[in-house]
Amino acid sequence: MHNLTCMNGADERSEPTFLLPINGLDLDEDLLVKAKNATAEEHTMSLRQAIKLYPTAVGWSMLLSLAIIMEGYDTLLLGSFYAFPAFVEKFGELQPDGSYELSAPWQAGLSNGATVGEIIGLFLAGFCSERYGYRKTMISALITISAFIFILFFAPIIQVLQVGYILCGIPWGIFQTITTSYAAEVCPIALRGYLTSYVNLCWVIGQIIASGILRGMLSIPNEWAYRGCYAIQWFWPILIITGVFFAPESPWWLVRRGRLDDAAKAIDRLTTKANPNVSTDQRVAMMMHTTDLERKLSEGASIFDCFKGTNLRRTEIVIFVWVMQAFCGAALMGYSTYFYEQAGLPTAQSFNLTLIQFGLGAVGTMISWVAMTYSGRRTLYLAGMCIMFILLLTIGCVAVIPSAGKAGSWVIGSMLILFTFVYDCTVGPVCYSLVAEIPATRLRSKSIVIARNMYNVASIVNNIIVPYMLNPTAWNWRGKAGFFWAGINGLLTVWTFFRLPEPKGLAYSELDVLFERKIGARKFQTTAVDPFNIGTSACETRNPVISMSETVNQI
Repeated sequence: MHNLTCMNGADERSEPTFLLPINGLDLDEDLLVKAKNATAEEHTMSLRQAIKLYPTAVGWSMLLSLAIIMEGYDTLLLGSFYAFPAFVEKFGELQPDGSYELSAPWQAGLSNGATVGEIIGLFLAGFCSERYGYRKTMISALITISAFIFILFFAPIIQVLQVGYILCGIPWGIFQTITTSYAAEVCPIALRGYLTSYVNLCWVIGQIIASGILRGMLSIPNEWAYRGCYAIQWFWPILIITGVFFAPESPWWLVRRGRLDDAAKAIDRLTTKANPNVSTDQRVAMMMHTTDLERKLSEGASIFDCFKGTNLRRTEIVIFVWVMQAFCGAALMGYSTYFYEQAGLPTAQSFNLTLIQFGLGAVGTMISWVAMTYSGRRTLYLAGMCIMFILLLTIGCVAVIPSAGKAGSWVIGSMLILFTFVYDCTVGPVCYSLVAEIPATRLRSKSIVIARNMYNVASIVNNIIVPYMLNPTAWNWRGKAGFFWAGINGLLTVWTFFRLPEPKGLAYSELDVLFERKIGARKFQTTAVDPFNIGTSACETRNPVISMSETVNQI
């Protein structure tokens, strides 16, 4: 039996109150020492050591993230179907030139229907994951998506297809929250950036699979071309449910529910080699300590508490970080096949370029893992936004050259491929690390829900205006849309420079203190914190040094 206890006899439905090692309160020196040892171990742990100690945590996190492959596959299908002959012949309208086209209102309606479903799913995930745990919530969502795929597969008219996408969006929203939160809570600091950004790689893998299948289905002349794409989706839930059933629950969630022995057992399953200097009890103590510190700094743990006190700043950051994914110009990637076609490229070549585009995106995500090791999250985000700004301006400039012709179409296609590569080296994967690291642990799921829903609102805006930008029956901007997105990108780049902090290498308790003391975004890496100092002394590795007791005594 692991020797860890909590006060008030908390059950699964109420948050426990642990002994909090802060001046003026009941102190448990043994708990404090254990928590400090575990945190020190995470700071000194190399990537190689982390993989050696937490290989099963890596495996379980990667398994749950497979759900994002399914979502990436599903969402790319919809955007690509607008240029898919069999789909537009079934659900589109006959044009005067004899071709078929899905109208801009229906393009926006289908895409927004899925996004509305995701918003509902995210709110459900925020409630269910904290009440019932990540495993049960994930399994329920996988079973639900298996049923809703039938609607897409058998849809006889576009109105039924609309209903199907709204319902499918609900489990998609759940996947977006669970996978990121679980990855952040089962691994140490050294693995945190890699496992959370791996979620983006799963998105890209799903998009690659979808692009390849769509390209292969082009030769089928009837409705089975797109129905076959839908049918493949049934493969994923069976595979993932089998794995999730045996996966350990997040130890952080178990600690928040007061189930300390279960948390210790979960940690034992996530680690395979014992460290003689740090025990399972010490790791649980670190989680207890962080949870208590956050409870002292912010009493509530509801979704409304994300907008109170220092949590408001943290919520602002995760919202902007995720909204930037939608408004940095990446909206063009989701419609890339349609964009290429409207820019003047043949349908087959448009699908070929889309496949190349997302293949480079996968390579870019893996490059981001190396880049994050040396440069951190903030630097990558800022650099990525600046480069994408230049690429969007280039696309716009080429589009307004009257003599560009077919060569201009290929230049625009090449720029969008390069844009995707840069995006998946920087903003795409780094976003998932930031939204998992920045929020308080007690509010992580709820913060992700709020941020992702703001992203979904931004996506609804995109889904309304992008079809009009590209559709020849509407605004017909084509490549000139690059100017619009360059302007939005520039404004968000300015915000990134002044407001985005660097969480690389910081424990969750250290981030709590930095936010509570209102340290500037550009000073996070030069300000030392000691969240375990209960006296007047503090470490002297960097200046200024902030202790936990100083922070709490100011409340």
